[in-house]
Amino acid sequence: MRVLKVPDLFDLSTIMVSDFSPGGAFGSDTTEPDFGFAFNDSNFSDRVLRIEIMPDSPETKSDGDCCSSIADWARNRKRRREDFKKEIDVVQRQEQVLNFNVPDTVDGLTYENRDDDAVAMIEGSPSDVGLNCNQIGNDTAYDNYSSLNKDHLTVLRVNIIHISSPILAAKSPFFYKLFSNGMTESEQRYVTLPVHASEEAALLDLLNFMYSNTLSTTTPTALLDVLMVADKFEVASCMRYCSRLLRNLPMTCESALLYLDLPSTVLMADAVQPLADAAKQFLAAKYKDVTKFQDEVLNLPLAGIEAVFSSDDLQVASEDAVYDFLLKWARTHYPKLEERRRVFATRLGRLIRFPHMTCRKLKKVLTCNDFDAEIAPKVVLEALFFKAETPHKQRALASEEANAPYRHFLERAYKYRPVKVVEFEKPRQQCVVYMDLKREECAHLFPGGKVYSQAFHLGGQGFFFSAHCHMDQQSSFHCFGLFLGMQEKGPVTFAVDYEFAARSKPTEDYISKYKGNYTFTGGKAVGYRNLFGIPWTTFMADDSNYFINGVLHLRAELTVRQ
Repeated sequence: MRVLKVPDLFDLSTIMVSDFSPGGAFGSDTTEPDFGFAFNDSNFSDRVLRIEIMPDSPETKSDGDCCSSIADWARNRKRRREDFKKEIDVVQRQEQVLNFNVPDTVDGLTYENRDDDAVAMIEGSPSDVGLNCNQIGNDTAYDNYSSLNKDHLTVLRVNIIHISSPILAAKSPFFYKLFSNGMTESEQRYVTLPVHASEEAALLDLLNFMYSNTLSTTTPTALLDVLMVADKFEVASCMRYCSRLLRNLPMTCESALLYLDLPSTVLMADAVQPLADAAKQFLAAKYKDVTKFQDEVLNLPLAGIEAVFSSDDLQVASEDAVYDFLLKWARTHYPKLEERRRVFATRLGRLIRFPHMTCRKLKKVLTCNDFDAEIAPKVVLEALFFKAETPHKQRALASEEANAPYRHFLERAYKYRPVKVVEFEKPRQQCVVYMDLKREECAHLFPGGKVYSQAFHLGGQGFFFSAHCHMDQQSSFHCFGLFLGMQEKGPVTFAVDYEFAARSKPTEDYISKYKGNYTFTGGKAVGYRNLFGIPWTTFMADDSNYFINGVLHLRAELTVRQ
């Protein structure tokens, strides 16, 4: 019987470069024909795929045999990565030439690459001894792979699958290069593909998918195995299919962290990005209020920390609290100073929005030993320049980075509202404090809410604003109140002169509302239940004199009394 050659079935040269684009042959989202009837059918095949099953290490069984949960899959995957590193060490000691990708170390941090690159040999017949390894997927020749397998790995069994090279080549750049590299071997009938026993089931599912565009498996662990093998053999459409199925399954903290811990080659694939994004969004939503889950968040791995603290909706007291928490996390997980500096320089530093930190905390950044001496001054200087900009310029800078994965200038939903402070030392200790509240923030105060400002300091004492919605003294209507409090508790006394003011239409200048003097003791506050002397409904009306472009502008001047 005559052996059919690839050109007899279809001319691979007719596949144009455009077919390799995201909308082309590899990974197209359009409806594709179902060739499931032809899978492993010699009548519709021009090649024979010999899948050589190599043993995993004694400690690692097939995922399908031992993984009943995401946690089992993660532990097994970790063992397989460690075992793979041991295999590489053996190969290097014997000076074998083999291009496996092992974990790379960048700036002291480990980024996981794929466990092992796909390798295939094409033979004239199953009994050929001298196998020629071709350049598959990259420019490295796996010259001694055959001898490596014979010397170090035992072939447990061989699966024979009848395949159609046009179908596989249309789905995978790996198989396309395998069948069309122009060498004599590319026209041979038999192809040998060595895989670990733990990959066998996933590979068969993958091959079936390349024909039928569907998978019979629906469990998370099996889908993860297929996803890994699909990445190994560059089948983008299957990676996208697995990613979609995994996104449709109920997400847990455990599964989200596992998805973010996949090898970097998998996570960087466009087909897997939606899954990674969904995992990040789940973690960001679950730990939105960090103060309620401090212990849990403190135990998260680095990928989980990045997902949580890159969120704009993070509910924290202030950006100072973000800085303090990440410093505590880094000291817990990276006890060595050199490693801690590296992780701040490459990963954690970009999570902190330094422009929204207080000046007192920025001073501490400059002297913090956990930051590289060259990085700390740069981030502090950038923060100070931002603070010096006009509000219009600040909003413009924040909008420019709206689509960036990590934002520096955009303000989060802080529990304590940011303030701007101008301090004077002479002729008397004095500060002018500005706080802005959006109309929506004021609306949320009704009927009995309150919002606090971040702390500011005068004469070594800490103060804060608190804005309220409550009933007036006669309890006849709701109104807007503003109070000034001192943080320190105990026998401390501190006397100040104060003045409250707010911008008002039509001039939009600050108009003084109340002034006076007060001697603070620890935990006490002074203020006015009805700052504007009007009911809440008038204050919040569309034609209110106090909201300018939807923002209420408040100011307080504090002077230390002699």
